[in-house]
Amino acid sequence: MAENKLAKRGLGRGLSALMADIDVAAAPPEQASAPKNRTLIPIEQITANPDQPRRAFDPETLKELAESLRSRGVLQPLIVRPHPKDAELFQIVAGERRWRAAQMAQLHELPVIIREFSDNEVLEVAIIENIQRADLNSIEEAASFRQLMDRFGHTQERLAEALNKSRSHIANLLRLLNLPPQVQEFVKDGQLSAGHARALITAADPLTLAKKVIEKGLSVRETEELVRKLAQDQGDKAKEPRGKPEKDADTRALESDLGAHLRMKVSINHGGSKGGQITISYKDLDQLDKLCQILGS
Repeated sequence: MAENKLAKRGLGRGLSALMADIDVAAAPPEQASAPKNRTLIPIEQITANPDQPRRAFDPETLKELAESLRSRGVLQPLIVRPHPKDAELFQIVAGERRWRAAQMAQLHELPVIIREFSDNEVLEVAIIENIQRADLNSIEEAASFRQLMDRFGHTQERLAEALNKSRSHIANLLRLLNLPPQVQEFVKDGQLSAGHARALITAADPLTLAKKVIEKGLSVRETEELVRKLAQDQGDKAKEPRGKPEKDADTRALESDLGAHLRMKVSINHGGSKGGQITISYKDLDQLDKLCQILGS
């Protein structure tokens, strides 16, 4: 029963097995030992994974890698699988950056490790490889964690164990995804650090504060103090006695009904046995004429 549930959730062979495959490609060249199932494949028989989550490859870093591959060769094998639609091709599971650089270096064949991966496992491996990038920003890393959890059912504890990261690190990054999209963009383009973003999570208006932090060049500590002070001020205001009591539900419902009928804003201030006032607000002279016609009919 448990195995069936795992299969339905798309976990395949499990994160640990997939991580073992990725570690082969992620290990530094001086530490990587040649696997027994490593083989050479003509570069024209290798194709990219269309579902690769990483879309942007910096041209300059690719050029530098191409120069290295031209002089030293490809020391770390790509991980590929038989192409699901073409028996003569292989699809990249991990190592697309090396494949692109090898093309620039005009290499004719590449070392690969061939694995039998399902579509779900290919995507899972691609996300894991994406997380291991050194240039990944906090929002991108958090989005990758969220994708692994939502699509493959992994828990924070499971990810922390498999990726050799603390659970608090993963939890703190996931909280950044609660920020408004524009604030997340500030983190992506480097205007805000992850520390700034964490400080803004509890703010009532994180976007306005984020712009203020960027404009004034506030440090993380100054940002935390700003958020704390604003929260305290808002708490003090909430404790102040209100000048007017809130309208009851019946009054609000009557305002809504009259407003819908007149298609104008209606406000009722009911004074109990002493009577009250009805205020009708119009936007232009046409609405005023319409109101006069209704009242005069």
